[in-house]
Amino acid sequence: MAERVPAVSLRGITKTFGSTVANKNVDLDIYRGEILALLGENGSGKTTLLNMLSGIYYPDAGQIFIDGQEVTIRSPKEAFDYGIGMIHQHFKLVDVMTATENIILGLKDKGKLDLKGASAKIREICEKYGFQIDPDQKIYEMSVSQKQTVEIVKVLYRGADILILDEPTAVLTPQETDKLFAVLRNMREAGKTVVIITHKLHEVQDISDRVVVFRKGEYIGQMITKETNPQKMTDMMVGHAVTLNIERPDPVDPKPRIQIEGLTVRSEEGIVKLDDVSFTANSGEILGIAGISGSGQKELLEAVAGLQKVEAGHVYYVEDDGTKEELIGKDPLEIQKMGVALSFVPEDRLGMGLVGNMDLSDNMMLRSFREGHSVFTDRKHPHDLAEHVREELEVNTPGLSTPVRRLSGGNVQKVLVGREIASAPKVLLTAYAVRGLDINSSYMIYSLLNKQKQSGVAVIYVGEDLDVLLELADRIVVLCGGKVSGIVEGRGADKNEVGLMMTKLGGGSDLA
Repeated sequence: MAERVPAVSLRGITKTFGSTVANKNVDLDIYRGEILALLGENGSGKTTLLNMLSGIYYPDAGQIFIDGQEVTIRSPKEAFDYGIGMIHQHFKLVDVMTATENIILGLKDKGKLDLKGASAKIREICEKYGFQIDPDQKIYEMSVSQKQTVEIVKVLYRGADILILDEPTAVLTPQETDKLFAVLRNMREAGKTVVIITHKLHEVQDISDRVVVFRKGEYIGQMITKETNPQKMTDMMVGHAVTLNIERPDPVDPKPRIQIEGLTVRSEEGIVKLDDVSFTANSGEILGIAGISGSGQKELLEAVAGLQKVEAGHVYYVEDDGTKEELIGKDPLEIQKMGVALSFVPEDRLGMGLVGNMDLSDNMMLRSFREGHSVFTDRKHPHDLAEHVREELEVNTPGLSTPVRRLSGGNVQKVLVGREIASAPKVLLTAYAVRGLDINSSYMIYSLLNKQKQSGVAVIYVGEDLDVLLELADRIVVLCGGKVSGIVEGRGADKNEVGLMMTKLGGGSDLA
C-alpha cells in the first residue's frame, strides 16, 4: 500500500487571545478519504484550530501545509481556494431566498446569475452524495436538517474537498443524524476529507475512522476509532478516569407541582407555537421535554415563568397541601418568589442570561438584587455564591473578577445554570443546560439536576440530546409542532420511537 500523503498538515500552530492560550504548538495531519473526529473539553482549542484552517483566525505561530505545500490562509475565501469549507453551528442563510440563491450568493464568476444552470448543478451534487433538498424551496420553509444540508451543498458547490463540521448533530433527530452520516460516508467514499467536532461519543464511534484528542489547547494523542471505546476516549480527554453513567435515582415522593391545562400560545406574527398542551410536572422528578428545534419548548418554559403571553389555558402551581394557584397573569418576579427558577441557556448565552462586561460576582448579584436585597449593601452573598458555583462546577476562570465575556462558552453556561440552582428553587425550568458542553461538564450538571430532584424540586429539562433525555428523565413529554404527541416513561423508552414522535403526531403512551 502506497504511503498516504496528508491532505492537510499543521505544524507548531499556536494561538493566544490576551493571556489565554487557545492552541499551543499543535501538530496534526488530516488525510483524504477519512472522517476525522476532534474531541476535547470546552476550551480545549478544537474550534479555534479549525477556525484557523478555515481562515477565520490567523495563527500567531506555526505552518499550514496543503498536499505538502506551505500555504497562508488569511480569510474564508482563501480557505476555499485551497478546497477547505467549514459548516458552522449557526447557519448563515438568507431566509427569504431559495436554496439555489443562497448557494450562489456572493460568487463572483459569470455563471452566478444562471439560476437554472446552478439548480441543475445542485441537483447533481445532491444525487451524487444522497442529499435530499429542493433547490427551489425557500429557506424559511425548511427544517433545521434541510438548512444544514444547504450549508453543506454550498461548500461542495464552491469546490471544497475538505469539509469541517462543528457540532453538526446538535439539533438533529436520530433519523436526521442517520441521514447525515450516510451522506458523510458517501463523501468519504468519493475521496473527500471530513473533519467533525462533536461531544457525542457514540457518534464518534459510529461515523469516524480516527479520533484526535485535545486538552487545554494541546494535542494529546490519536486513536483508531474501531480500536477504542467511549471510556478510553473520555479518560484521554479529561486526563483521568471519568464515570460515564448518568444516574437516575427513583423519583422522591412525587406530587403534582406544576399543572398545565390546554396551554395555547401564539407568536407575535400570529403563528401557533403551543396548541392545547396539557401535562403535569411532579416534585422530586425530572420531566424531560423532547422535540425538534422550534417545537414550542422555549414558549412553554417562558409561559410557566411568566415571560410569555398566553392565549388560552392554565398553568397551576400546586402547593404541598394540594391547593392550586394560577400562574398566568402573575408577573415574573411574583412567580420567581414562589420558587420557580428559569435557567434558560439561550443560543445567545450572553445576550439573554448574563451581562458580559460584569464579572462573576456581579452576575450573581443580578439574581440577589431581583430578590429585593440592596445592591449596595449585600456584596458578600453574591461573592460567596460565585465562589460556590465556580468550585462546584469547576468554572475555568483566572478569578472571580474576570468579566464573563472573557470566559469560554462552556464556562459561561456553568455560571448560568449554577446561578439558578443556587437560588434553591421549588421548580427548576432548564433549557439546553448542556448545549455545547464537553462530557465532563455535562455530567457535573446532570449530577446537580439529580441532586435537585432528590431534594424534592420539580425539574423540567428541555434537552437536544435524546440519548441523555432517555437516561436522565423519569418521564418525557414529546412535542411536535406545538402539540403533545405523547408522554413516555424515561426508563425503557425507545429512542427511535421518540424520534418518530418528534417528527409526526401520534404514538406514545397516554397523557399521564
